[in-house]
Amino acid sequence: MRTQVAIVGAGPAGLLLSHLLKRNGIESVILENRSRRYVVQRVRAGLLEQGTVDLMTELGLADRLHRKGLVHEGLALRFSGQSHRIPLTELTGKVVTIYGQNEVMKDLIDARLAAGGEILFEAEAKALEGRDSKTPRVRFRHNGRDDELTADFIAGCDGFHGMCRPAIPADALTIYDREYPFAWLGILSESPPISHELIYVHHARGFALFTMRSPVLSRLYLQCTPDEDIANWPDARIWEELHLRLGDEGGKLAEGKVTQKAITPMRSFVAAPMRHGRLFLAGDAAHIVPPTGAKGLNLAAADVRVLAGALVEYYRHGRTDLLDRYSDICLRRVWKGQRFSWWMTSMLHRFEDQLEFDRQVQLAELDYVTGSRAAMTALAENYVGLPFEEL
Repeated sequence: MRTQVAIVGAGPAGLLLSHLLKRNGIESVILENRSRRYVVQRVRAGLLEQGTVDLMTELGLADRLHRKGLVHEGLALRFSGQSHRIPLTELTGKVVTIYGQNEVMKDLIDARLAAGGEILFEAEAKALEGRDSKTPRVRFRHNGRDDELTADFIAGCDGFHGMCRPAIPADALTIYDREYPFAWLGILSESPPISHELIYVHHARGFALFTMRSPVLSRLYLQCTPDEDIANWPDARIWEELHLRLGDEGGKLAEGKVTQKAITPMRSFVAAPMRHGRLFLAGDAAHIVPPTGAKGLNLAAADVRVLAGALVEYYRHGRTDLLDRYSDICLRRVWKGQRFSWWMTSMLHRFEDQLEFDRQVQLAELDYVTGSRAAMTALAENYVGLPFEEL
């Protein structure tokens, strides 16, 4: 098989890249290890920055998003038993939109296939060859046989556990990694959200987050230990802890049927540079952020916007300077996303070795952020998404 850009991974990064390339007449083939059903049923991030929504709208991929997405103009930080609203739109002129990643995936896949684009599901990439040549190749297995996809460039969009990043020689990468001493226990509940906007809770027993997927579906999280056994968390215990951390003495939090339950470890990770020869990493293949700042999918969208722009300039004008600068441009935004996610995580979570002094500093930080317009603006600017860098 031959194409211009081989895309490994049909996640948000890979699919958005394919649409950006098609708009500019550049061919691509996507290889996805999992089945189509698995890809569209994975529950992941659910908050889209203004820039991500604008990008999907520009590509003609946001009709359902605009119909079903929940637009938020603020969020709440809750600590010491009181909620404090951060007016995102008033401070920035922008909004965020709640729209599950699995819904994004449905839209991107349907549009890709409807336009005649090629996605090979259950195609396991086995090896990358010729990264430094003009004809890099991906060896993969599909429908019980081995095959090869040759391209001008390879986009590694296959996530943190994919094979693209490990295909780069270890001495060519610098890895920045931090594992946090806690995880999130998340549930999806068939119950109306307690609030029309997200509530981030700092509590002596640990962090909690009250969010949603629709007017009748709540997405709720509790801080727990990273080695927690989910079997030790029956539904009754989860609801009891959610009521407690919210300070819900009046019982306003509706308890619905729990349809999904999982534990997510927390880590910060960056691999640099995000390019090796003609292999370009994007999204989770290159960086992971704690979900506290809601940056994962949005950073992936920003990566492929830069990569697509660089590839367009290469094919139209023979320019290579933007390809050469791809990693530097992306990493500037990635590190700002890492900083914000680390800051939100550090401010809101309980640490096992935390001294009472540390807890009081957290409370002082929250008090300052919610009492200072300048501090609220800094949070809001990062939360709704920093401006894209001009290419």
